[in-house]
Parts: sequence; structure tokens; C-alpha cells
Amino acid sequence: MSSQKPHVKLFIPGPTEVAPEVFEAMSKPMIGHRQKVYSDLQKQIKEKLKAVLFAPNHMMFLSASSATGLMEGFLRNCTAKRNLSCICGAFSLRWHEIAIGNGKEADALNVEWGQPYDTNAIDKALATGKYDTITTVYNETSTGVKNDLEALSKVIKKYPDVIWGVDAVSGMMGAKIETEKLGIDFLVASVQKCFALPPGLAIAAISNRAMERAKSIPTRGYYFDFIDYAKYDAKDQTPATPAISLLNGLNFQLDRFIKDGLENRFRKYDEMAEYVRNWAEKFFALYPPRHASSQTVTCIKNTRNLNVSDLNKKLAERNLHISNGYGDLKEKTFRIAHMGELTLADIKEVLSVVEEIWQLNKNGNEKCCSACGGH
Repeated sequence: MSSQKPHVKLFIPGPTEVAPEVFEAMSKPMIGHRQKVYSDLQKQIKEKLKAVLFAPNHMMFLSASSATGLMEGFLRNCTAKRNLSCICGAFSLRWHEIAIGNGKEADALNVEWGQPYDTNAIDKALATGKYDTITTVYNETSTGVKNDLEALSKVIKKYPDVIWGVDAVSGMMGAKIETEKLGIDFLVASVQKCFALPPGLAIAAISNRAMERAKSIPTRGYYFDFIDYAKYDAKDQTPATPAISLLNGLNFQLDRFIKDGLENRFRKYDEMAEYVRNWAEKFFALYPPRHASSQTVTCIKNTRNLNVSDLNKKLAERNLHISNGYGDLKEKTFRIAHMGELTLADIKEVLSVVEEIWQLNKNGNEKCCSACGGH
């Protein structure tokens, strides 16, 4: 009899569920990363990424790292003068910490956590002429905020010397991002979110403007030197050893996304997000404003002061797992991710079990069980 534990279905904002057929695609025999067969694979992936990210003229970099590595690469390669770090949560704060950690001049422009960016404040800051790069987050995973890329684009396009970096780690392929039309110079994500692959691979779409800026930077680092990447990219290769198995999985997933239709995929995310938002407002409250709520992860105010850690222990008995609040928001909020291979049926299942464990429908939604910490 097998001693393997049952699989726990993940409703967290990464890593997310991986389909058996994706694991199968990843199990192909190994190839040499300097062979033509590898170059053919990378070329296929790049062309598909250009299509799904609506970025026909951007370069596509593939890195055996987390997205954080390529974010560091952006600042090392593109900030010559000063970065404007737009902060609305933990992961946009990371952009700022990376800048400071790499000795770059940077100013933090904060909004209250749970709120989207203030585009008027961004416009005012950029108008000073102090900045040559700006870093933003599209989908702030820690707070469930989705920032308005079109509104940001209108402001940033007024400043043609400013190179724009966007962390789309938990948003890429969960919503339509018209990269080139928006004027995004650097769009980055990891594959363990909406691409529904195991961790270990990062993707970046990089504009010609960003590449031209990189040429003017004398010290770009080593592992994430964009000029070095471009040299190898011309041969459909990477400077260092790529994550070949993950790239096989990515190629398979991109074929699926294109075959199924991108609009159908984005509609699926919209339906799941809407269902979770309605549920959250019925029993609790949304942490961000509804109009600025993410399509891939919903952050919910723990208005009943229930014990989320104990909830997850109970959910584990049903082979389910959700996400507590991030950092200082732990227990103050909790998060339900609706990304990757998850379906509306999966979402209905986990929310139903949460209702049962916390007895949300009992006695006018007031009384809860011992798993709630006695409330």
C-alpha cells in the first residue's frame, strides 16, 4: 500500500496547481542547451510569448531564476540616474529594496496598503525630471490590489526618458496585458502563478528603449546583464544554463493557451474572481476597493477576527489550503487565489468548506466553531 500523502489542492498565490499533462511535457529527455534542438525550442517559446503578451517587438528573456532576479536586472541595467519606486504593498516595496540594495538612487512613493496607485502623485513626481526609471506592480499579491495599467500608461508616456518596469508576477496570463500598446519597457513574471508551472523560471518582455538604456550603463552586473542576454538571444540561447524541463512545460502551456483562446482564459479568471468577491462581501469585506481588486487573488478583511491558521489546519484534513495574510496583514486578512489550473468548481468547493468549518451560515452568520479561536 502506498504511503504517499494525498495531494493538497492549493488556493494560494503561487506555487499553484500543475496539471498532470504539464508534468508529462516536462519529462521529455534532456537536451544540450547549445544544441540546435534547444535553440529551436527557445525560438518557438519566444514567438508565442510575443503573441500572448501583445509585444511583437519586445525581446523575451528566459531566466532560470525567480522574477526577483530579473527585477534586479532591470534596475541594474536601466537606472542611470534615479528610480521612482511606487509602493502599494510588500512586493512593490521589494522593487525599492532591490534598488537600494544595488546602490541605486531611489525614492519611495507610497500609498496606503490596500489602495491602488495615485496617478496624480506619480505624474507630479515624474514632472520633477529627477527620475529615469519607474517601478510599479500590476497585481500586488500581498494586498489583492490590481493597478490600472492604462491610467499609468497615460501618465508615464508623458515622460519619454523614463523607462517603465512592471512586476506582473501574479497577473501575467491572468489578465490581458497589451505590453507594447501600453508602452511598458520591462514586464516580468514567474511561471508558478498563472502559467501553472512549477517554480524556477522567470520571463521578461523588454523593449528596445530599455535595451538602448542598458548599453549606456557601465556596470550591469553579471548574471542579469541584458546586453549579454541579447548576444545569446540572437542565437536563441541563454548566457547561463536554462531550465530546460520547465521550458518544455512552458512551450506546452503556451500551445494550450493559444488553442483554448486567450479571451476564454481571461474570462475564466474574471468569473472566478467575481465569485470570490461576492462571497467575501457576503461574509466579510474586501481589503482593496472592489474596482481595484485582482483577477487572480482576492484579499479578504478578517472582519470576524477568526483564526486563519487554525482554519488551514482544518482545511488540510480536506486536502485544501488557502493563504493567510502577508506579513503584517497575517490574520488581519486572508487570501483566496484563483489562478493557474483552478476552475470555478474548485473555487466553489473550497469556499463551501470554509463556510462549513467556520459555520458562517449558522445563527445569522454569527456563531463559529472552535477552529475560529472561540469566536
